[in-house]
Amino acid sequence: MRFRTSWMVVAGGLALLASCAISQQQEVEMGAGTAAQVSAELPLIRDAAVVNYITALGNQLASATDLRDLTWQFTVVDSKEVNAFAVPGGWVYVNRGLIERATTMSEVAGVLAHEIGHVTQRHSVQQLQQAQGANAGLLLMCTLTKVCESGTGQAAINLGGTALFAKFSRSDEAEADAEAVATTIKAGISPAGIPAMFRTLLAARQTAPGAVDAFFASHPLEEDRIRSTEALIAAYPASQLRGLAVDTQAFQTFRRRLQSLPPSPTPKQPSG
Repeated sequence: MRFRTSWMVVAGGLALLASCAISQQQEVEMGAGTAAQVSAELPLIRDAAVVNYITALGNQLASATDLRDLTWQFTVVDSKEVNAFAVPGGWVYVNRGLIERATTMSEVAGVLAHEIGHVTQRHSVQQLQQAQGANAGLLLMCTLTKVCESGTGQAAINLGGTALFAKFSRSDEAEADAEAVATTIKAGISPAGIPAMFRTLLAARQTAPGAVDAFFASHPLEEDRIRSTEALIAAYPASQLRGLAVDTQAFQTFRRRLQSLPPSPTPKQPSG
C-alpha cells in the first residue's frame, strides 16, 4: 500500500506539471529518473572503447547545437533491435542493432543528431505536458517501476523495446530531421548520412521487418521523409557541404569492436 500511495502522489505531481511550463531543472530531474530506470531495465554496453567513442561523437554533435548547456549522456543499448531514443534533459540511447546496420560514421551521427534535436526542441517534455490524468500516471509508473513489463503496460509504453514515449508526431520528426541536418553540418559531418540511414532502414523493413519494428513504431518513416531531408541538404551552398566527414577509421574501429562483443541478450519477456 505504501508503494501505491507513493506513485500516486508523484503521478499527481506529474499531472500538475502537465498543466504548466516545465523548467530546465525539472526536465533534467525527469530525465535522470527515466535514465535510472533505463539502466535498471535495459542491457547497456559498458565496454570502455564503445562508451568512449559514442560519447565523443555525441558530444561533438551536441556541442554544435545545445544552447542550454545540458550535461549530455550517450549510451549504446545492447539490443539487436534497430532503434534509438532520447529522454528529456540530455540522455540519448542508440541500439547496437542500428549501429551494426550502419556503414559509415555519418549515418550514426545523423541518428544521434536527430535524437539530440528531440531534446533541444523539448519534444519529449511536450509529450509529458500533453499527458492527462491517468495517462500521466501510467507514464510515470512505466518510467519508475516494472509495471510496463505486463502486457497492459507494454501496450501503452513499450519500455522493453525502448520506445519509452509515444510515437512522435510527423511535425516533431520533421523538426528533428531539420535540426539533425543543421547539427551535423555545424559539427563538420556530412548530413548525407541522414537520408542514407533512412534508406537502409526502409530496405531492412522489406527484408527483416521484425528487426526494425521498434524504430518504425516510434519514428514514422516514409519515402517523403527521405526526400525532405535531401531537399534540406540541397538548400545549403555546395561550398558549405564540401569536405564534411562521411566516415572515419575511428568509427570503423568502434563498429568492429561492437561486433566483436558477445551477442546481445534475449529481450525480457513481459510478465503477466
